[in-house]
Amino acid sequence: MKSSSTDMCEGPLLKKFILYTRPIILTGILQLLFNAADLVVIGRYRGSVSVGAIGATGAVINLIVNLFIGLSVGAGVTVAHAIGASHDRDISKTVHTAIPTAAVCGIILTAIGICGAGAFLRFMGTPQESIALSTTYMRIYCIGMTPSMLYNFGAAILRAAGDTQRPLYYLTAAGIINVLLNLFFVSALGMDVEGVATATVISQTVSAALVIYALMKRTDSCKFTPSKMRIHGKQFLKIVRIGLPAGIQGSLFAVSNVIIQSSVNSFGQIVLNGNSAAMNIEGFVYTIMNSFHQTTLYFTGQNYGARKYDRIGKIMKIALASVFIAGLSTGLLAYSFARPLLGIYLTDSPESIKYGVTRLAYICIPYFLCGLMDVTTGLIRGMGLSISPMAITVLGVCGFRILWIYTVFRTEQYHSPESLYISYTISWTLTFITQLAVFLHVYRKKKRLAASTA
Repeated sequence: MKSSSTDMCEGPLLKKFILYTRPIILTGILQLLFNAADLVVIGRYRGSVSVGAIGATGAVINLIVNLFIGLSVGAGVTVAHAIGASHDRDISKTVHTAIPTAAVCGIILTAIGICGAGAFLRFMGTPQESIALSTTYMRIYCIGMTPSMLYNFGAAILRAAGDTQRPLYYLTAAGIINVLLNLFFVSALGMDVEGVATATVISQTVSAALVIYALMKRTDSCKFTPSKMRIHGKQFLKIVRIGLPAGIQGSLFAVSNVIIQSSVNSFGQIVLNGNSAAMNIEGFVYTIMNSFHQTTLYFTGQNYGARKYDRIGKIMKIALASVFIAGLSTGLLAYSFARPLLGIYLTDSPESIKYGVTRLAYICIPYFLCGLMDVTTGLIRGMGLSISPMAITVLGVCGFRILWIYTVFRTEQYHSPESLYISYTISWTLTFITQLAVFLHVYRKKKRLAASTA
């Protein structure tokens, strides 16, 4: 492997775990900062309605994208297993299967997004003041789905190979371009949400080109050669077997968020604006916790491929402790500075800021529970099991929230934004406890089986 890669199967775990996670955290934070720049620029030059218009597209974009993003997880885990087992030929076949798969996924997503944007947003009950702007933003944004998929699949391969540095460098370059184009399109040319969306598409294309170039310049089995692209059946089926349940989980997770977003929309434009800005802030907390999920996924994957079960047990302890500390501290920090942070996005609506503070209080403070839930998902999926974490999450998160909305939330006493937000905390807790029990059962069973056949 290249010197920039981390050997996940040998040496001290804690130091490597933290060093590997750090660039993923920085990558996620930078990505959110650049996304936040979209809202800050549009909020200062076009007002809170345009901020709400962009925020209203988030849940529906996640709904149609998450299914295919799950396949990138499948590609990364498949590569990690092959690296751990030292199967160089399988690594190469997976890489050359993953890239064309990403391109096809992107084309499908573009077609769905452009054709269905208006219908999706109307179905969600997007306020009339925002519907036209939201539709415009989403249609342009979806033009960049192919480079977005190429970046996600390529970054998953690099991370599975132990390289978290290059995705950080490439996203930084693309993000700077995005911010500069935001200012140019919105401030200099007087464009609205279409300017922000166009800047995003261009920056996504840059990041995708850089990741593909990095894979082409590698000297190990992860090297990508365009002429070798083809769908290898065995590798494609494993990507689908691991990635499709992850994608279905993500999509169904997004369904519950769409329903919640629709419920938020029912409270009107002021609540929507505050909710959209708060979601952007809490995204910083989530991306830190999700970085530990990604690290757990690939460390578990490589060690599972190498059949090093004792290290997987240590990975579990390190991951759970790390995400608890990170999630609790950053959640409290975000809430402590809620008003000034929200004021960056919402410059013309003190009432919206008040509703944004409410969301941060109910979601950011207990957000570490979401991190614990995600880490246990990474542990289970890293061992090649994808259906069980999908089923648990679908029932524990999606099912519970939908049930809550159509029962508790519909009663007059609990028909409020606060009632919506508390459903998050309850669903995270239930799902984490169940997933941890499943992981421990599967881990002990596989460890005993490996010992008996040694």
